[in-house]
Amino acid sequence: MNKTQKNSVANDVAVVYARFSSDNQRQESIDAQVRACTVYAENKGLKIVKVYADSAKTGTNSDREQFQQMIKDSETGQFKYLIIHKLDRFSRDKYDSITYKRKLRMNGVQIQSVTENLDSSPESLILESVLEGMAEEYYSESLRKCIFRFICR
Repeated sequence: MNKTQKNSVANDVAVVYARFSSDNQRQESIDAQVRACTVYAENKGLKIVKVYADSAKTGTNSDREQFQQMIKDSETGQFKYLIIHKLDRFSRDKYDSITYKRKLRMNGVQIQSVTENLDSSPESLILESVLEGMAEEYYSESLRKCIFRFICR
């Protein structure tokens, strides 16, 4: 699809990406994320055309089938907006986050977070970096320690 075809996608077309990390969590986690993203889309006048969801997949790498399909679909201009419940659902790896957000931007896709009200201001860019760092370094490491303690009792 060429650039003109990508630009022909309606300006209200959105997709949702949802994810939960481990087998200890349940499908209800994804359902709750999708519900919140749907309400968000309705309030913004966006039309959700597809939901991508990865169950029991870590966000610390990009080896997620639905995530990769979403990136691939963005290349063909199928949507203008990606709605996520929270930034850490997209990625818990700051390098993957930067790489794939850039790919989406190059494909004309804007990312919208339901819980983090971020825009293109310098303050939002700084906040987004801090949140991504916390997701990778703080939360993932805390979770690893907790699981290690639980398993090693």
